[in-house]
Amino acid sequence: MPNALARLQQATTMGALLLAAGWAWWCVQAGHPGRALAGVVVLLGGYALVLAVEFTLLHLAHGDDPTPRATGAKLLHAWWGEVRSAPMVFCWRQPFRSWLHPDHLPVALGALGSQRGVLLIHGFVCNRGLWNPWLHKLQRDGVPFVAVNLEPVFGGIDHYVQPIEAAVQRLEQATGLAPVVVAHSMGGLALRRWCAEPGHTARIHHAITIGSPHHGTWLARFATTPNSRQMRQRSRWLQALQQREAADLGARFTCFYSHCDNIVFPPRTATLPGADNRHLAGVAHVHMADRPEPWAELLRWVSPVLPQPGPPAR
Repeated sequence: MPNALARLQQATTMGALLLAAGWAWWCVQAGHPGRALAGVVVLLGGYALVLAVEFTLLHLAHGDDPTPRATGAKLLHAWWGEVRSAPMVFCWRQPFRSWLHPDHLPVALGALGSQRGVLLIHGFVCNRGLWNPWLHKLQRDGVPFVAVNLEPVFGGIDHYVQPIEAAVQRLEQATGLAPVVVAHSMGGLALRRWCAEPGHTARIHHAITIGSPHHGTWLARFATTPNSRQMRQRSRWLQALQQREAADLGARFTCFYSHCDNIVFPPRTATLPGADNRHLAGVAHVHMADRPEPWAELLRWVSPVLPQPGPPAR
């Protein structure tokens, strides 16, 4: 069943299409085909201008970040990639196709070994539909997975500990192994908040974050919802989280970040001390989830586990 965010995005998508169609019909009937075309472009393509503003802000806020500053050509390339990716995610996958690939938990234990499972965690104003290309490939390859919906959509990040815990338990019970976790954007903070609970960090095999605001993001200074305010740079919530975490937490993480991330910037805010931090040059925020590099990194960590003497592998 669609979650609250899917229903909201269904309403906004259909509303925009109906408004554009109504405007076009009215203008054509009035003998103004040029106005009809201009209105449709503004109503359906205006988000591209919003993205351009975000890219301008990330360029201005780069400051003394040690990541190489993106060139104008890189920013333009990333903007165009995001212009193409955003409608697919926010107007199709998430509102209408979020349950195209249900969670896949086959019985994976046997004499030949067990297939490690994967937990996928989306980010802010997203749902599990973000991961549809990943879920298709995981199901095709017989890899157990659970993709969560984080709710309440605009609640505090602390609320997301429970759905992550439930998903980890399901994967543990299905495979007998600690899962690999992939998290996009705010999902990386939700995972870290779950890891801050006693004994939880040891229950994941490895974590891969994609554009996660580990140190907050400059853009969150304009935030209004509880979870987005928690993503402000040097927020009290982030400082409290860091105090609760194990000092070596980063050793379990691979963090993908980009100098063209239009949501999480400056770039180094998406890295963790001690983690395997990897720069994706010329890639914007949502588009990062469809890049081949994070998928290839996941494949490194989910190869079938052969039986070994002693306690189960973690």
